[in-house]
Amino acid sequence: MDDRIILHIDMDAFFISVEQRENPSLRGKPAAVCGSLSRSVVTSATYEARPYGIRAGMSTQEAKRRCPPLILVKGNHSKYTETASRIFSILKKYTPLVEVASIDEAYLDITQSLVLFQSSLHIAQSIKDQIREKEELTCSIGVAPNKLLAKLGSALKKPDGLVVIQKGDVEGILKDLPVSKLYGIGPKLTEALNSIGVFTCGQLGRFPVSVLSKKFGVIGERLHEMGLGLDDSPVVPFDDEGDAKSISHSVTLEADTSDPRLLKKVLLQLSERVSRRMRRERFYGKRIAVTIRYSDFFTFSKQKTLSKWMMSGNEIFQQAFEIFGSISHPKPIRLLGVGVSQLKKEWCQLDLFEKREKKDNLLKAMDRVNERFGDWTLTWAGLY
Repeated sequence: MDDRIILHIDMDAFFISVEQRENPSLRGKPAAVCGSLSRSVVTSATYEARPYGIRAGMSTQEAKRRCPPLILVKGNHSKYTETASRIFSILKKYTPLVEVASIDEAYLDITQSLVLFQSSLHIAQSIKDQIREKEELTCSIGVAPNKLLAKLGSALKKPDGLVVIQKGDVEGILKDLPVSKLYGIGPKLTEALNSIGVFTCGQLGRFPVSVLSKKFGVIGERLHEMGLGLDDSPVVPFDDEGDAKSISHSVTLEADTSDPRLLKKVLLQLSERVSRRMRRERFYGKRIAVTIRYSDFFTFSKQKTLSKWMMSGNEIFQQAFEIFGSISHPKPIRLLGVGVSQLKKEWCQLDLFEKREKKDNLLKAMDRVNERFGDWTLTWAGLY
């Protein structure tokens, strides 16, 4: 699938850039958007603020301590979502294959669009020009054979960058690139890789897969592929319905919240509800979706297509929690939903290397206990 041409568009300091557009006096100064002006966290900071170490997720108290002249601006999420909606409309002029990764970034598969447009570089530059002209904002774009490399490209030259990674350039680019620069390899995984002598993507690509699999389990082979710059994940349009059949559950919370422990618990409960229905109807699924409604009623969904079939609530939760963690949450959350689609009956081909029958019998036994004695009589330890 690496004969594709993928674009990753990442808006530059999106929230605060929108505020600068509305209030030009903020330009050229250390400034940040936050949830409130008292006790809150930074959701977006200007590039002038970043040399002080100010990043999204930092408390406003810590941000002011590091940078006393920092200007704090209370966020207006509806303003950002309206702007994002117009930007996504621009992107869809070039291809229907637009995957909304978050409120300020998207992937485009433009492989078939080259019939209508001059080149991938022309498309990328045209998108940048239109966003600048119509929204007075800048973005950084990576153009590459797959999503992993396109995401890397958009981060290599910020702000207002445009990086094209050709297939023949991949080995040279990754050779000395720190593994932490690849999307999906966070601080803890970086530390674990460093501990076995893997510091660069080049080293990761050459490292024995058997050793990676022994240390990191099922993601070992994926890490090896990442070190080589390989990624066959498709661009999934936001409005792609996939198979008609899907199973989902959602819940409106008793109060809007940003409490990570509570939200994690709700995600696990929803995943268990979905998996129970799947087992009742004898379905396995491959596509996991998480739906989030914020306190201002803006509703956002993000999905992920997996390489294997699953019906376990714990497996669904692990994927849903990973999706949830990949999204920035500038507002308290009002509603959460988890869904599974691309469903097949039990006769579908499954992973031959898993002890599937034993696992399924355990899950069905849990279902019988919970149906008799009430929800959550038996559940996974991580729920409490």
